Parts: sequence; C-alpha cells; structure tokens
Amino acid sequence: MDREDKKYLRRKRIIGICSLVAVLAVFGLLTYFVVYRLFDMGASPESFKALIESYGWAGRFVALGIQFLQIFVALIPGEFVEVGLGYAFGAIEGTLICYAGIALGSAAVFALAKKWGVKLVELFVDRQKIDSFRFINTEKRLNTLVFILFLIPGTPKDILTYIVPLTRMKMSEFLFITLIARLPSVLSSTIGGNMFGNENYLGAILLFVITGAISLAGLVIYRILLDKYHKHKESRNALGE
Repeated sequence: MDREDKKYLRRKRIIGICSLVAVLAVFGLLTYFVVYRLFDMGASPESFKALIESYGWAGRFVALGIQFLQIFVALIPGEFVEVGLGYAFGAIEGTLICYAGIALGSAAVFALAKKWGVKLVELFVDRQKIDSFRFINTEKRLNTLVFILFLIPGTPKDILTYIVPLTRMKMSEFLFITLIARLPSVLSSTIGGNMFGNENYLGAILLFVITGAISLAGLVIYRILLDKYHKHKESRNALGE
C-alpha cells in the first residue's frame, strides 16, 4: 500500500469517526431534552400524553422518535414509553407506533454495531456485560437463543440489541426474530396504557401485576441460565478444555 492509499484510508477513518461522534452527540442531546421535559412535566402516562398532544397531529412522529431514542440510547425506560403510547393512541395505533420505533431503532443500532464492532458497543455497554454474553456468539442455535432472550420478560433487551450484532447474525434475521419475540411484552404494555386511558384502572392494575409477576419469573430464569452457563464454562476451563 503506497503513501497516498494510507492517507486516503486515514482520512476516511477520521471522517467516519467524526460522523459517528456527531450522530451520537445529536441523539444524546435529543434524549436529554426529551427525558428532561418528561420528568419536568411529571413522569407518568398522563404527562407523556400531554407532551405528545402538545405537538398536534405531528405528535405521532414525536412518539415514533421517542421510541427510536429509547432503543438507540436506552436512557428512557422502555415500559414507560410503551404504556405511554397505549395511553396516548390506544392499543392498536400505540402498538404500531411502538413497533415502528423499535424496528427503526434496532436497525440503526445493529447497523452501527456491525460496522464499528465492540469499540462502539463499549460506549453504551461496559466490558463486563459484553463478556457475560460471549456465549451467544458461540451458541450453535443462535437464532433460537436470541428469540428466547427477547421473549423472556426482564432480560436486558436494550443491551442485547447492541451485543447481538457482534455475532454472525444478519440484520434481517435479527429484526424478524426480535420483533416477533417482543410482541407479548409490547402488547401487554400498550393494552395496559389504553386501559388507563379508558379509566379501566382495575383491569390495568391486574394486567400489570400479572405482567410484573411473569417478568420477575423470567428474570429469575434468565439469571439461572446465565449462572449455569458461567459455571459450566469455569468447570471446562478448570479441566483445560
């Protein structure tokens, strides 16, 4: 490789890094202002609906952007956004907006993580967390495992969205698998939010209690499976395998 080629590659990398930093800075600022305004108004489904309605019909695009930011930056609690969307738009439209935001956000994260690798992922996920999910990359049944992890309530799906691109999985496979797996959780949140909006408080509370219990059980199962894997790995390392 001659000197001109090296200069071109160096210049290309610098431009790419600067572009990435600019994109992350913009999303970071947008997320900060969204979170700031939400909590300034009072973090509740009512405040979320008031924020959306303040933009009129364009509030749908604002809601889509908030869901996108929640996936991309993950500073906004996912369940809060999903419940708020159900409260503001009803179960059907809320779910559609939610899914559109999840799909766009997941695709953006996947594309960036696939291109920039672990160096980008470490900006959002600490190295210890990344290492704890190494088993995903070596798992023979990768698609099945990713589906289960996104289906089980309580698993760190936002973190997984950054880690899965480090595996051999393609974006089309990832989006297809995870959007199906997320459906029960998203529906329970948007339907619950819609129940609150219709003042069906008892039904909403019962739904959230059931969902919470399932999430807790899912989190316990997830922890057991993760601990089992690490113990198995430690035993294999001790035997020198």
